[in-house]
Amino acid sequence: MTTAPALRSTDQDVSPYQHYVYAYPHKTAYRRLTGRPALRSLWAAEPKDALSLYLHIPFCEIRCGFCNLFTRIGAPDGMTTAYLDALERQATAVRDALGDTGPVRFATAAFGGGTPTFLTAAELQRLCDIAEHRMGADLTAVPLSVEASPATATADRLEVLAARGTTRLSLGVQSFDDTEARAAVRPQRRADVEAALGRVRDARIPVLNIDLIYGIDGQTETTWLRSLDGALAWRPEELYLYPLYVRPLTGLGRRAGGPDPAWDAQRLRLYRAGRDHLLAHGYEQRSMRMFRRADAAPQGADDYACQTDGMIGLGCGARSYTAGLHYSFDYAVGMHEIRAIIDDYVSRPAADFAHAEYGRRIDAGEARRRHLLQSLLQADGLDTADYRARFGRTPRDDFAAELDRFADRGWLAGDGTPGTVLRLTPEGLAHSDAIGPELFSPAVRAAMAAYERK
Repeated sequence: MTTAPALRSTDQDVSPYQHYVYAYPHKTAYRRLTGRPALRSLWAAEPKDALSLYLHIPFCEIRCGFCNLFTRIGAPDGMTTAYLDALERQATAVRDALGDTGPVRFATAAFGGGTPTFLTAAELQRLCDIAEHRMGADLTAVPLSVEASPATATADRLEVLAARGTTRLSLGVQSFDDTEARAAVRPQRRADVEAALGRVRDARIPVLNIDLIYGIDGQTETTWLRSLDGALAWRPEELYLYPLYVRPLTGLGRRAGGPDPAWDAQRLRLYRAGRDHLLAHGYEQRSMRMFRRADAAPQGADDYACQTDGMIGLGCGARSYTAGLHYSFDYAVGMHEIRAIIDDYVSRPAADFAHAEYGRRIDAGEARRRHLLQSLLQADGLDTADYRARFGRTPRDDFAAELDRFADRGWLAGDGTPGTVLRLTPEGLAHSDAIGPELFSPAVRAAMAAYERK
């Protein structure tokens, strides 16, 4: 076990690649909750007419060298069945905890992981049944996003997903260059990737998203643009461009060291080249990572919307969010610890799932910080009128020092006064992974720094 590294200080020369902020607070700030609060009491006063549903499948056929997600390689005989059994027990307990005193409606749904398409076609049918029959989500009536890998995007699985209402399929390609894929410890052949993309298009799922990574060993601007062109040939409705991170306890983690200004500069060059290439090919930038084809039909809320309050997560790697508490099961990165958590999850009786065990309380200050962070890291920025309507104050009342610092660096446009919109400049978006961590509260920073990486 190693202690999680502390976040770096906030001087102007800090690396632009510190921390990918897709949810705040991060799970490393969660702790075991005193008294295992009952879900029924946690959700009693929460609005339940526009919930988000997330089902987590913690299995992959391989673990990529950069991956620090909560997932395990493969599943012993009977494991996926046992996992779905536990997921069904959890869904039954959670739906009961939501009560029947008012309408319970799901506005969005997503299957993530891991790799949900690690499941067989029949198991995917059962997963959809759990979402619909146990939780009451009408998958054909709401946006449904599913993550997949090229190897598991088979015709029979895609047929199930399309028939059950999937509106978005996200394919983790990472690189169209076989040598780069191997360098990222993601063994795959471009021919297999192309075949998988063909099957996705044949399934007629409305939105195809392709994930790509920059900063891989040996990658050049030429090979990076070649990968982008490989993706553009399929006219995906969305593209996500991720900087490579090397994290502890991952396949590439042994290469981790101190700050690497040369690598930072390389990733920033590749990011700018990729951004400009996509803008020139008719894509709009929605965040540092997300690009959407300008002529693609809107499919609902952007990715960050499913990180707002009213999130119900099922599965041992999922989070749930009420206004006052974010909660989940235990968290780990190391394979041995992940397997132990999954084994514990599948053995639990139904009564266990009626309580929250790990989490973090969200006070008014953290709620304001979270809203600022989530909004500011999107291209549309933060509407100060909306902030005032939610919190009864302006962003400058709460974050004047941070906003002034970002503006001084050329990262922020707008002064945060009432009626204006705060937006990151193009350079601000490029530095989103530095801006996000600077907005973490001291308490969350301390909890993350004290977390022991497992």
